[in-house]
Amino acid sequence: MLAKTYGCAVYGVEARKITIEVNVGQGLKFHLSGLPDTAVKESEHRVESALKQSKFFMPREKTVVNLAPADIRKEGSAYDLPIALCILQASGQIETKRLEEFVIMGELALDGTLRPVKGVLPIAIQARREGFRGILIPSDNAREAAIVPDLEVYGILHLKQAVDFLTGKETLQPTQINVGEVFASQVNDYDIDFKDVQGQETIKRAMEIAAAGGHNVIMIGPPGAGKTMLAKRLPTILPPLTLDEALETTKIHSVAGKLGKNASLLATRPFRAPHHTISDVALVGGGGNPQPGEISLAHNGVLFLDELPEFKRTVLEVMRQPMEDRKVTISRAKVSIDYPANFMLVASMNPCPCGYYNHPEKECVCAPGVVQRYLSRISGPLLDRIDLHVEVVPVSFDEMTANRKSESSAEIRERVVQARAKQTERFKAYPNIYCNAMMPSNLVKEICSVGEAGRALLKNAMERLGLSARAYDRILKVSRTIADLAGSDEIKTEHLAEAIQYRSLDREGWAG
Repeated sequence: MLAKTYGCAVYGVEARKITIEVNVGQGLKFHLSGLPDTAVKESEHRVESALKQSKFFMPREKTVVNLAPADIRKEGSAYDLPIALCILQASGQIETKRLEEFVIMGELALDGTLRPVKGVLPIAIQARREGFRGILIPSDNAREAAIVPDLEVYGILHLKQAVDFLTGKETLQPTQINVGEVFASQVNDYDIDFKDVQGQETIKRAMEIAAAGGHNVIMIGPPGAGKTMLAKRLPTILPPLTLDEALETTKIHSVAGKLGKNASLLATRPFRAPHHTISDVALVGGGGNPQPGEISLAHNGVLFLDELPEFKRTVLEVMRQPMEDRKVTISRAKVSIDYPANFMLVASMNPCPCGYYNHPEKECVCAPGVVQRYLSRISGPLLDRIDLHVEVVPVSFDEMTANRKSESSAEIRERVVQARAKQTERFKAYPNIYCNAMMPSNLVKEICSVGEAGRALLKNAMERLGLSARAYDRILKVSRTIADLAGSDEIKTEHLAEAIQYRSLDREGWAG
């Protein structure tokens, strides 16, 4: 007897419909076809144990399981539940006409309970696109899938519960969440705030400019100056995620299995801080079945690289292209997958190995030339792609103990949102450009025009600092953002002067 149901395979951040077919007939042995990986092949043992614990049995006749299309590789343990249900139908142990109405996915434990799986959100989106009535998934994934409207989402705890639901013995209520309500309640859900930071007004100003224009930042300063503390607070002043951005971000984290149990929508901007021992594959994504890396998990948020010179050179260099293209392409012999990677890079580093070069009080003990060699671990092309170079100095005792009230993240964010609104209006005729940092070179000349005094200032800065053509574009973009924050339609000389000071850590202008 033949039984059939449907599942999905996830490739990149999209899902593709998979047909699960089971035929039980004369003969012996269990046969699994359709290009399964090891995890799928091992489903035979999990399914057999789960069936036995649920008071069913594994057929002792020839059982053929096919996952179609047969030329696409199937990976993971999420096919356990649909395979088990099809075996029960094909062997005559249950009778139901509802198997083909649903997309069914889930990993079975040996006792028949269901464990959560990855990529449920893109699976649910594909199920709705294909016109299915609903989706049967582990209960821990139900809230994640319920984000998708016009789709019945049933969270299942146990194989027996799935059987009873499909055969009509048990009635289940679909999981429902109010996406707008969840989004509104969590969009400002941060535990940290800029009002907790004493002093460092110059760095706060640089962070505000970075947030307003979507610019990359590198902070250089001695240990304990507050670089990490400031970086962690950057997401709190970025504009709130839109609902579309939240769905896109949630989809990436769903594919990577980073959402956790009973999670639904990611409403705050992600902040990713990988350790400096990370590999290049872990950073940009990859693997046999390509998975998103840290730069994609930071999509629509912040990627923080602490102690930048300690990262391997190859790891830093593979970021250069994604930083320009705002996406990463992972190519394999049979598949090429694009992952979005529109992130803000925030990096920090000590000025030298001992950490005290240019310190106002402590003496640097590094040998001559060591400071320059230390900075040389970061390539010029990578530094060129970082718009703001900021020197962080330690906070004095008087600043730390002052009773002066610092600006809150909400107050800074209000100015950032107003500046972003100007940019949205400016770029409404240009698709895929949302902020000043994303301007291509041809638009920089048109939008960031400066007067004679400004050109003379830029020429002097280029010659003295030895800046590249890319750095020239960065200065103009940053000055455009500073003008937006000031509410000015024109880029004035003071805007350019402030932007130029944020290139002071270029290799020709730092450490001799």
